[in-house]
Amino acid sequence: MEAVKMTDYAILCEKASAAKNFASALGGTSGSFAGKSYQIVHSHGHLMEFVDPKAQVSEDKVSRYRSWKLEHLPWDVSDFSWEKQPIVAKNPRTGRQKSSRSDITAIKKAVKDCSALVIATDVDPSGEGELLAWEIINAINWQKPVKRLYFADEEATSIRSGFEQIKSLPDQFQDGDFLKADARSKWDFLSMQLTRIATTVTKKAGYPVKVVREGRLKSLMARHVYEQLLAIKNYQRKPYYEVKFQDQYQHIFARQVKDESAIAVIRHQQQEQAKQELTQYHESAITNVKTAKRHSAPPKLLDLSNLASILAPRGYNAKEVLSTYQKMYEAKIVSYPRTDDSKISLAQFKQLLPLVPAIASVAGVDQALLTHKQPRFTHVTTGSVDHGANRPGTKVPSSLGSLAKYGKSGPAIYEVVAKNYLAMLGEDYVFNHVTAELADYRDFKTAFNVPVALNYKLIFDSSRQISDDEAEGKVNGRLGKTATPFIFEGANKKPVKPTMKWLMNYLQKHQIGTGATRVSTLSQITVGTTALLKERKGVLSMTNTGTISAVLTEGTIISSTNATKRLMDLMQQVGQFELPPEELLKTATQTVTHDLPVMVANAEKLTAVVGDPEKMIKHYPKKAKFGGETSSGETVNFNQVWGGHQFTPTEVKSLLAGEEIQFEIKTKRGKAMQVHGKLAQQVYRGHQFWGFKPADDVFSKRSKSTSHSRRKYR
Repeated sequence: MEAVKMTDYAILCEKASAAKNFASALGGTSGSFAGKSYQIVHSHGHLMEFVDPKAQVSEDKVSRYRSWKLEHLPWDVSDFSWEKQPIVAKNPRTGRQKSSRSDITAIKKAVKDCSALVIATDVDPSGEGELLAWEIINAINWQKPVKRLYFADEEATSIRSGFEQIKSLPDQFQDGDFLKADARSKWDFLSMQLTRIATTVTKKAGYPVKVVREGRLKSLMARHVYEQLLAIKNYQRKPYYEVKFQDQYQHIFARQVKDESAIAVIRHQQQEQAKQELTQYHESAITNVKTAKRHSAPPKLLDLSNLASILAPRGYNAKEVLSTYQKMYEAKIVSYPRTDDSKISLAQFKQLLPLVPAIASVAGVDQALLTHKQPRFTHVTTGSVDHGANRPGTKVPSSLGSLAKYGKSGPAIYEVVAKNYLAMLGEDYVFNHVTAELADYRDFKTAFNVPVALNYKLIFDSSRQISDDEAEGKVNGRLGKTATPFIFEGANKKPVKPTMKWLMNYLQKHQIGTGATRVSTLSQITVGTTALLKERKGVLSMTNTGTISAVLTEGTIISSTNATKRLMDLMQQVGQFELPPEELLKTATQTVTHDLPVMVANAEKLTAVVGDPEKMIKHYPKKAKFGGETSSGETVNFNQVWGGHQFTPTEVKSLLAGEEIQFEIKTKRGKAMQVHGKLAQQVYRGHQFWGFKPADDVFSKRSKSTSHSRRKYR
């Protein structure tokens, strides 16, 4: 019998689209490249998940881990087996349950004649691609060598270069990316305890919640938005009065002080006090006028959270931007989304340079502005990068409109990403910085900018560092000869509305999460029946569940900015072999131990903040029913109305006799529709009931979605 010829590499990609790009780069789904034979296989994202907590422990402890009673918390981490199982998920299109077991079986079969399995999943900062791959490797009980193919993006050159430099991995516990992601996933699994605490105390307080989800980052986001809304609600305007000077061109001269005690001296609480100070001043000549020409470089390249923040006011939510950007990346129209890089490499800069005219044409940028063809050190590094910052891909679309097929935000995503990238090819913004002071009162000074050349700001300026007047050249660069004193009325600053941009800037300032992590987490907590926040055109507000969560997490570790940042730092240490994973998991127990009594105590505040729980309970009116005896002698009750039609006494009699009746109803669009059917015993969501059942052909002529139509008229 002829021996089976072994294939050198089984290349494991993260998803079908990645496998397609690998096949295109290497010359097919199987073959030979750089002297090595290969077979490409792919996953569909994560195929494995942790089994339920009660299935992780020995039989004598099942009841404890099944229970949501608070006396059974915190869990003992040493009790867990950390067993995983194939994911069972519902197909959103068909509604059918599907297990990933078949995918795992297919991969196992496809790689059995390969000498080594090569991880070629996404190389992201969180290590998620590594975790995904090792889950599959363990599930198929792979005992042969494991290697790693690193790639910056799914461009052919990156894939080929990565293939030629495939590296060996000793085992998963010596793979830092895996250790980091695995420890994080276990920590998040343990944080389920916080959800049980929040849900239990909320239901005990009488609130009709499905579940109050708590966890790393999501609890921080909800609490931070709540605190800002609370600050707005409690804001009280406190006016102050301050003496300033103004010249004939409306330039303001004021004293520049930052010390709180000095501010208190020049800002009066009473207008009369300011008037009294005003008597000490007279009109003064303006002197010491200086003009300095200055330059401002283009803004840095956007990460995914900055991009989502810019697009949110246009009506594109986080989920939409995340999903559409991913599809555009897979089509090579934009770069890798989950990057943590803020610059691009010199090679990436040179790669896109020949495509600049085409990119500019699609984005609607005047090519005459793109004169800075040398790489800027603020945007381009001569060192190495993992993926490079977000930028246009090597495949330039024919038009912005053509990108709508990837998602409704497609055209907007490309326009912003392209303009942001092209801005670095524009010249610096040039302006004159003018300063002056008063001859008689040297503490009163003015400063303003007069644009000389907008340059890159004509391409992209998300920060709006210049006013509309400056942009239109309306700023008067002239100064008057003298300035006159007056009383300026100001007030303490009102807290700004919590927007997506405001939240993302806060997280970025404190270095919490990557751009993609921030956007994906916000996406999770702003959709569905368990949403904590609502987002409308970039403005954030609380759901009832979110308010409950924020009240419960006041003073907790899970909602603390410093604690969250510290936790993420510890996860990085695990990936760098500086901290044992077991030490990281101890912090989960410490968090639960600390937060449990705090959340129990905070539950006492719910009624005062959220309101009477009884008012949140929806009471549905009971439908009027007919009672009677069927032809078989069974006593039944059924609804008097079906699809808006109330049965007549004659129809009721016919239904009880087992006869078919026919009547007319109005569809949702107001069209007349004939319905016929009989009284029958049926099942809805596991419950049996008696009711009118239309014949099978009633809806088949009207809609492809019969089940949806049936639900509508039930």
